[in-house]
Amino acid sequence: MAKIYALLANHLFPYFQRRLVIILLLGFVSGLPLLLSFGTLSAWLREAGVDRSTIGLFALVGLPYALKPIWAPLMDGLNLPFLTRVLGRRRSWLILSQGMLLLSLVSLAFSDPVNAPLSMAVFAVFVAFFSASQDIVIDAYRIEILEDEQQGMGAAMVTYGYRAGMLMAGAGTLFLADYWSWTHAYLIMGLFIVTGSVLVFFSPEPEEPQVPGASNLGMGGWIYQYVVTPFLDFSARPGWLLILLFIVTFKLGDAFLSAMTNPFYIDLGFSKTEIAEVTKLFGVIALGVGLFIGGILIQKLGLMLSLLITGVLQAASNFAFAYQAVSGNDLEVLIFTIAIENITGGMGTAAFVAYLSSLTSTAFTATQYALLSAFMSLGRNLLSSPSGYVVDAVGWFEFFIISVVIAIPGLLLLLYLIKKYPNHIDRRRGA
Repeated sequence: MAKIYALLANHLFPYFQRRLVIILLLGFVSGLPLLLSFGTLSAWLREAGVDRSTIGLFALVGLPYALKPIWAPLMDGLNLPFLTRVLGRRRSWLILSQGMLLLSLVSLAFSDPVNAPLSMAVFAVFVAFFSASQDIVIDAYRIEILEDEQQGMGAAMVTYGYRAGMLMAGAGTLFLADYWSWTHAYLIMGLFIVTGSVLVFFSPEPEEPQVPGASNLGMGGWIYQYVVTPFLDFSARPGWLLILLFIVTFKLGDAFLSAMTNPFYIDLGFSKTEIAEVTKLFGVIALGVGLFIGGILIQKLGLMLSLLITGVLQAASNFAFAYQAVSGNDLEVLIFTIAIENITGGMGTAAFVAYLSSLTSTAFTATQYALLSAFMSLGRNLLSSPSGYVVDAVGWFEFFIISVVIAIPGLLLLLYLIKKYPNHIDRRRGA
């Protein structure tokens, strides 16, 4: 038993390094606004009597999350008056994003969904825009502040913090709104943004890369340097088109399944309370275990081998849902299914985020990571959209088997990249 405790301590201790704890807390602040701009907000709108068709239109406020590569170059190449000189490039943009996010949240908190739904929608868009801007900076900050060997642990910490933030914005806001009011609940969420800003002042600033001639660029030169060059830099990487295709397909099977999990639970007859307790609360704990294991794997086995192992496990975990489809309304099986899915999903997420981080160049971290994460979202949002039609056509059991098959092309691409371009992630610190 003492050896087990010692083993756990040796693996847990590295996660409590100061910079990794900062990344965890920034991940929490990053995950907080996502649901506040639509998911949780939709409950407020419906309770106020807003019709479902209007609520559906509020989904459009999330567009800034998909469009963030458009303004990410500003955060790589534009200094803010006074703030950049005092805080540095990354922290100045983070303070500005969080300050504007706080103002947007306060404005949203005092909005009237019945008499002024349009102004509420506008403030929700502002929340999404400045939240997406904050995400751009936090991702770049995480990559630049951590050493290469810490990237796996950093990916785990930021993801766990992000999920904790989403849980607070979801369940926490609903609880506060029920106990107090929607306005008070949103204002309290704003206080967490304030604590994030305080954290920034006591966090180290990453070393700024030296870009020759950057201070003397005109408008055309600036656009070429910070908008065009990041794409040219990435396209110089061996196998870059295959890398982008792999990014789109790696989590496709997982995304294809995830789009239909809640309807699946409802069809099996699980209550909303059972779904919330098992898939949300227990699921977050299982996800944290998976993220922790994923970070350790990267340290012990290296990034590419860990990515392959977690990818296979992530795909195979979908068989647990096929077993659930056969078992029906069995809560013990559901607990097993969620444990397997979230642990393997957490392992895969830690490895995948670390992989995306390894593909960025320091001079263009914000722009390149925003672009790569947008490609990752493409597989999750666009290519998984026909999942409901597949369920209707073949049934639940066959659907989950198909979700495993859909994951295979991404794994084959990964094997090819490992064999053909074994050193394609070695340029992370290049410019």
